[in-house]
Amino acid sequence: MIIPKKHSGSDLTIFSEMTALSVQNKAINLAQGFPDYEIDPLLKKYLAEATQKNMNQYAPMVGFPELIQNLKTFNEKRKNPISVDISEIIVTPGATYAIYGVLATILQPGDEVIVLEPAYDSYVPSIEVNGGKPVFVSLDENFQPNFEKIKEAVNEKTKAILVNSPHNPSGTLWSMNDWSNLWEIIKDTNILVISDEVYDLLCYEKDFFSAFHHPQLRNRAFSIFSFGKMFHITGWKTGYMMASENLMQAFKRIHQYLIFCVNTPAQYALAKYLEVFDPEANRTMMLQKRDFFLNEFSGLPFTFMQKSEGSYFQTASYEKISSMADKDFAVWLTCEKKVSAIPVSAFYHDLRNTGKVRFCFAKKEETITAAAETLKNLL
Repeated sequence: MIIPKKHSGSDLTIFSEMTALSVQNKAINLAQGFPDYEIDPLLKKYLAEATQKNMNQYAPMVGFPELIQNLKTFNEKRKNPISVDISEIIVTPGATYAIYGVLATILQPGDEVIVLEPAYDSYVPSIEVNGGKPVFVSLDENFQPNFEKIKEAVNEKTKAILVNSPHNPSGTLWSMNDWSNLWEIIKDTNILVISDEVYDLLCYEKDFFSAFHHPQLRNRAFSIFSFGKMFHITGWKTGYMMASENLMQAFKRIHQYLIFCVNTPAQYALAKYLEVFDPEANRTMMLQKRDFFLNEFSGLPFTFMQKSEGSYFQTASYEKISSMADKDFAVWLTCEKKVSAIPVSAFYHDLRNTGKVRFCFAKKEETITAAAETLKNLL
């Protein structure tokens, strides 16, 4: 039996492909965005405590009550507070699921979704599987939104605009002015905003602003977050989403039949951890990792046009090393020079050559130093 393909994405994601290549060639993996350092021991303690307290059965559909309440409190205590009602919060099995669930909720066949490229590779398949059509608008050379181009892409078929801030792969952030510019484009329409904000706590020199910070846009937005990125526990595959009560009600109609609820012991642990978590210490740790990475790589023939403003990632161009296309360069770097990175072309639907690769600096210092030393010896 031949099962037709339902989306235009590759059969193997670039992240799986480069990680497999890294393992095969015994390379240092700065490609896939997962930490190689220990998580906070308290998280392990709370997870074990949950099972010991027999919290091993289904949680409520929207989430463990203590976790929902603590998320409300956490958001209200941000440096730039977000006022949110418990009816506007739901726990999800990761951010990728939440984006898929939102698209399943809102799309009818033929609806269009504006995707700002470069974009994370799950967005387009999720749109297509749910009967939508992606409409691509490129960010400018500095990975900033071009609102004139976004406005030109809007038509009567536009159902949603998918935004990512802090941005993967570039690490750039949207300002409140950016959100206001987007609102001016959509305010007289029924267009919704899907805002991927999974690196919200990892913002360095600039402040984070959510779609939910905007007083009008928050009523049209699904803001999506990841505990995996917040607490460096990517394998827990747990996140949360904020949306207005009417949008949340629509989402729950789909969510209850896709997954119903999320891992109960993990939710207990996350609820407990939010009560002691220090977001500023967390931000400082990752800022130090970014700066350590840039310092260790400073003697190498890469060009860093701008420091990452947020996320786990730093982009670099390599014109001083090679004229190869970025995918070929990433493969060569892995196989021949034993350090892995992600080609930025993988974040474009047409796989255009960008001359850039993305490194992950969410690693132990010894991992980053080993990668830098390896490249200094081999380049």
